[in-house]
Amino acid sequence: MKKALIASTALVLTAGIAAADVTISGYGRTGLLYQEDGIDGEGTNDTIVQSRLRMNVDASTSTDQGIDFGGRIRVQWDQGDAATTLAPGYIYMTTQGFRVEIGNSNTAFDSVGLIYDPEIGVYDRSFGDPRGLFFAYNTDGYPTHTLTAEQEERLRLQDYMGVFASYTMGDLVVRGSVINPDQVNKNSLFEKEIGISADYTWNNIELAAAAVWDGAGIKDNDQFFVGARYNYNDVAHVGLNYNDNGDFSHDVDDGTTVRNLSLNLGDTWTLYGDYTFGLTTINGYVAWNDASDVVLVDGIAENETDTSFGLGANYDLGGARLSGSIQRGYDELYTADLGVRFDF
Repeated sequence: MKKALIASTALVLTAGIAAADVTISGYGRTGLLYQEDGIDGEGTNDTIVQSRLRMNVDASTSTDQGIDFGGRIRVQWDQGDAATTLAPGYIYMTTQGFRVEIGNSNTAFDSVGLIYDPEIGVYDRSFGDPRGLFFAYNTDGYPTHTLTAEQEERLRLQDYMGVFASYTMGDLVVRGSVINPDQVNKNSLFEKEIGISADYTWNNIELAAAAVWDGAGIKDNDQFFVGARYNYNDVAHVGLNYNDNGDFSHDVDDGTTVRNLSLNLGDTWTLYGDYTFGLTTINGYVAWNDASDVVLVDGIAENETDTSFGLGANYDLGGARLSGSIQRGYDELYTADLGVRFDF
């Protein structure tokens, strides 16, 4: 009797697995990370070993009408974290080029093409990336972007809700998203973030544009992006990105005190390119940012210089890559990395 029960249970489980498409994807990377004047500032080492393992678990099924339904959960470990994190999930639907995500969704602004193309090195970093605050798919749990303990107490993270939609038609991709940090409380301290973006490829030219309003749920935190890349051939590319990183100032009432939140991260122009010869790719960028003062609860920060730059290289190992870079930020300090990355 027990053997029959075990056999029937195994049959049911096997049938469930066969009916759905379950895949695991992600990447692993490890290497040396150097930061001039200390990884975390004065009193910390300049060089550490930094690693990450990411696994995306996707499960989907198809209806007779040709609609795919599915969901994603991400498992990730980063060197220095106390534990491996399990990201909040999202549910999705796709059909004929149309995709909708609900939950811990992607966002239109963070998903736009070209915006992260200047990144170099094994850790895919660049001072030419957008500097503003905006929502994205959350690997380590929902962010709060709060200013005080009272605010954090009033925000229930489980009430975060994202809705993302995209449509692909040939060489054109359009996206839209709405993120509500607190969909339950009527008197939420946060605004809904609304974003749109589009990508278009025309012959050898790639174009991308995006906008986000009330980024990260902060009132009047509006940001914009425009990018273009020219592909000379399969081995040489050059691009130019522009980011308006947001400029706002308003009072935040947390129910106990009223505090002023001001942010001016300026505009960023980034010129970047890459060239491949054999198994080696050389890539680099130069970025200009004119941020003035960033006035937060903790004080004021300013650029030491308006210019940052970086030079990197990748060597194709066949299924993995050996990568390294050296970069200088707006604080006039240098950072460098060297390591390996593999995707699966």
